[in-house]
Amino acid sequence: MTRRDGLKGLVGAAAVGSLLAACGGSDDEGAQDGEGGGAGAAVVANGTEPENPLLPSDTNEVGGGRIIQNIFAGLCYYEADGSVQNDLAESIETSDAQNYTIRIRAGQTFSDGTPVTAQSFVDAWNYAALLTNDQLQAYFFEPIVGYADVQADPPTAQTMSGLVVVDETTFTVALTQPEGDFPLRLGYSAYYPLPASAFDDMTAFGENPVGNGPYKLAEQGAWQHNVRIDLVPNDSYDGPRAAQNSGLAFVFYESQDAAYADLTSGNLDVLDQIPDSALTVFESDLGDRAVNMPAAIFQAFTVPQYMPGMSGEAGLLRRRAISLAIDRATICEQIFSGTRTPASDYTSPVLDGFSDSVEGNEVLQYDADQAKQLWAQAEAIEPFTGSLDIAYNADGPHQGWVDAVTAGLRQTLGIQSEGKPYATFAQLRSEINDRAIQTAFRSGWQGDYPSLYNFLAPNFATGGSSNDGDYTNPEFDALLQQGASTTDAAQAATLWNQGQTILFRDLPAIALWYQNVSGGSADTVENVRFGWDSQPLYYEITKS
Repeated sequence: MTRRDGLKGLVGAAAVGSLLAACGGSDDEGAQDGEGGGAGAAVVANGTEPENPLLPSDTNEVGGGRIIQNIFAGLCYYEADGSVQNDLAESIETSDAQNYTIRIRAGQTFSDGTPVTAQSFVDAWNYAALLTNDQLQAYFFEPIVGYADVQADPPTAQTMSGLVVVDETTFTVALTQPEGDFPLRLGYSAYYPLPASAFDDMTAFGENPVGNGPYKLAEQGAWQHNVRIDLVPNDSYDGPRAAQNSGLAFVFYESQDAAYADLTSGNLDVLDQIPDSALTVFESDLGDRAVNMPAAIFQAFTVPQYMPGMSGEAGLLRRRAISLAIDRATICEQIFSGTRTPASDYTSPVLDGFSDSVEGNEVLQYDADQAKQLWAQAEAIEPFTGSLDIAYNADGPHQGWVDAVTAGLRQTLGIQSEGKPYATFAQLRSEINDRAIQTAFRSGWQGDYPSLYNFLAPNFATGGSSNDGDYTNPEFDALLQQGASTTDAAQAATLWNQGQTILFRDLPAIALWYQNVSGGSADTVENVRFGWDSQPLYYEITKS
């Protein structure tokens, strides 16, 4: 999930990352009163059942990410405006953007009382990168010297040679090339530290993680799968994100409508995504407690090129036809009531370097006649059979736009096209990750750190951690790396936007719109701020 400010000094950036989840059963009870923190009951917020056990290196979706961000602390974190602040880091220094010396604050501990050391970071990063551990976030360590060795099949090394522990509070990182925005990545959840106990049984640890952040799990069994998870303040955390409340209860709703009903009745304190049914009324319902502002969120749907009829020249013509057949402006206005803006690229307007005039982006403009012509050309090469369905998770606010898009495809292209609902986000992601899904599917991105690269590399680089359509183009990869290797932010943005021209030519995903953070809070809480990445700053919220 990313935004605004560029490199400020030599510090990292933190945010909840990755794939954009929707939200999901209603439960009116809050968490137990916490140990320390602010007075009063726990803050009740909406959430989604995490896709995987709560491991920083294996969580790349929002449901798990929002929890991990609160129970762990990284080298840095983001303020609401996207500005970068140190958390565990005392300093992050480099003279060449390729070799970094990182010093952490002394005396830090995990919630079990064991120390947070340089080794805690190095061990966690090595575990994340090792091929045999099969971690979803491994790709984030690709720039480090030795990554290729731990990713060989079978691995030729168990640890990356570019990571060296100097002393208890200092370690060094050597990259394979200069990477100007590397420091911006270091607060993302993939780079969080782990206690030594995690390595005894990583699966068990993921069910009951021990972190070093402002919160910890309330007790053994605090994670009630598919229902909720309860957090209490972590008294051993002494960083800048200290909890101002007595805990957090993330309730996993089956529908956004149920969550909104709980918000307006005072049974839910904070909601970060308004259902379609309430978009026209939530600002009047909530008054000054409503939030509707730009955020680093991009929405699309992926058309895997392994689908019948979607590869080769015919497939490319069809993907262009599909894109041209979507009336994004009308959908944004009629379904989303202005809380979305039609996309003009694959990143976000809140990022430095964003351009709304990337060459080739005219394919995002509605043109029914051209769409029909391109589809007919594809049919002449290879007839299309079956239905062009779009899979989505029904526990999020997606049915409305999916129905609108598929209706447009039926009307404009004269083909069969329907929405394919999955009950939960986790079920949808499981099929996508296993490459078992045989339809197009909703996709999107919520920034991890403030860089165009973060939107482009994980989603579209060869082997990217969230490249769910298995897209590959060496020319695009080369431009990504050229941009990453420069310390000139303007030059990097130019190169990455050149890379986007290739995406508009190949269309590995159909860009749809940018999403505002549309949410709000009940009158049960105060001091609610939503951040650059659309997530509330939960630790700041107070509840009497």
